[in-house]
Amino acid sequence: MEDMLFYDRMQFAFTITFHYLFPQLTMGLSLMIVYFKWKFLRCKIEKYNNAAKFWMKIFALNFAMGVVTGIPMEFQFGTNWAKFSELTGGIIGQTLAMEGMFSFFLESSFLGLFLFGEKLLGHKLHFVTGFLVFLGSWASGYLIIATHSWMQYPVGYEVLENGKFILNNFGALFSNPWLLPSYLHNQAASLVTSSFVVAAIGAFYLLNNKHHEFGKLFVKTGVIFGLISSLLVAFPTGDLAAKNVAEHQPVTFAAMEGIFETEEGGSEIVLIGQPNILEKKLDNKIAVPNILSFLTYQDWSAEVKGLNEFDQENYPTNIPGLYYSYHIMVGLGTIFIGLMLLAVVQLIRKKLYKTKWILWSLMFMLPFPYIANTTGWYTAELGRQPWLVYNLLRTTEGASPTVSSGNTLFTLLGFIGLYLLLGMLFLLLAGKIINKGPQLNQEH
Repeated sequence: MEDMLFYDRMQFAFTITFHYLFPQLTMGLSLMIVYFKWKFLRCKIEKYNNAAKFWMKIFALNFAMGVVTGIPMEFQFGTNWAKFSELTGGIIGQTLAMEGMFSFFLESSFLGLFLFGEKLLGHKLHFVTGFLVFLGSWASGYLIIATHSWMQYPVGYEVLENGKFILNNFGALFSNPWLLPSYLHNQAASLVTSSFVVAAIGAFYLLNNKHHEFGKLFVKTGVIFGLISSLLVAFPTGDLAAKNVAEHQPVTFAAMEGIFETEEGGSEIVLIGQPNILEKKLDNKIAVPNILSFLTYQDWSAEVKGLNEFDQENYPTNIPGLYYSYHIMVGLGTIFIGLMLLAVVQLIRKKLYKTKWILWSLMFMLPFPYIANTTGWYTAELGRQPWLVYNLLRTTEGASPTVSSGNTLFTLLGFIGLYLLLGMLFLLLAGKIINKGPQLNQEH
């Protein structure tokens, strides 16, 4: 049973990690495309329109990859996690079905119109199609986060005698206190990724002396959006999300922060340290006294409960993984703010496009928002363990008893091979689009 559960979780973790490489760019990029098209309508400068169409090609490629890699996860609900689907389908089926509608119909339909309908529609309607693509992608994200939030903090449900969950308050799904902070934090993080991608491609153009005007436009837009979104990820969205964990999942909060023993007179915040599970302490830690108490409760001496306060069977099942995921996310977020702040200062001083070390930094930082987003999601998912539905349904109770570990491992290896090929194809196609660059002087 343990082997089966391990492979079930590994397969879902791999497929969803690979899948989310694509939506995290499309959600943020859709807003930036709308911005470029709006700037064109406002000032009639052609480069903004060309920029919008260029980035929509990148968006379309990411969207296609997101759809292809998202479908296998739906099947896993019916195979590896059949018991979970049977018990909770009456609730999560609502939001997942709506997400499919927004993603496959609204988003994809208007994506086609934006890509191919500019001459037919005219610029104003073309802008509307871009806005509806943005609306569809953000609505799709909202419904996924609504599903996730119910699993983290279940509301509006009733449990029948046969153990099935049914929804007795539809509105509660969307007024869940977990939902809005998580959604805003996720969308801001998505915008961080798209900002770094746009800035990195702009820096690549400037450093290679090609598409110079677009290089400057992309760097400028990327660093401005990047600074705003990096700050929003930290505060207020990240702050609110962390306070939700502290309030509703205190054992998770203790593990995230590496607090093994409750501290009197205020809790320190750990900057560096390695969890030692056997001795229940952090090795080689560097910490700042009382800061965690203040950030969490606005009280320098507030008590933050340690893991010693909780039943060990409810501990997160992978405390080191949770701790490191959280600290990697926070550490990278801090670096993002610092780099984007320096870039904006140089932009204001009109020296950014000549400051080569910042341009190189922007280019080489391109993978790190993906890492930060991934570790952020690992923090959320590892933090919820050992529960599928927090405090109601354990992970061991949701796996399908009829799918063997051998079958799951075999299909996992198949997914790894297939996704490797898809990833290489994606990089090849994206590289060709980027190398060709935005197209100038197109007819309207």
